[in-house]
Amino acid sequence: MRHVIPCALVTILLAAGCAGEPGGHASRTVVQGAGAELLKLRAGPGLGYNVILGLPDGTVLTRRGCVTEVGQLWCRVSLSRAPAISGYVSADYLSNP
Repeated sequence: MRHVIPCALVTILLAAGCAGEPGGHASRTVVQGAGAELLKLRAGPGLGYNVILGLPDGTVLTRRGCVTEVGQLWCRVSLSRAPAISGYVSADYLSNP
């Protein structure tokens, strides 16, 4: 029963269909080097933001742009298979496919 709420939330987000930013530059990238810990997709560019979900190595993302916060490069990304799910990840764990 605990899985009903997250699945419903993902369904709602997918239905919203926010596929991209108009006029924004986007490129494909892949999660690499996160290992068993998973790469944390965060609500904003920094460790102080809430974790949206964990991304395993090999997850294909669409990169929308990057910013530097406290000396760390963070990239705004969305899941390629579910573009309505987006957030920020550390650029250290991204690689071009």
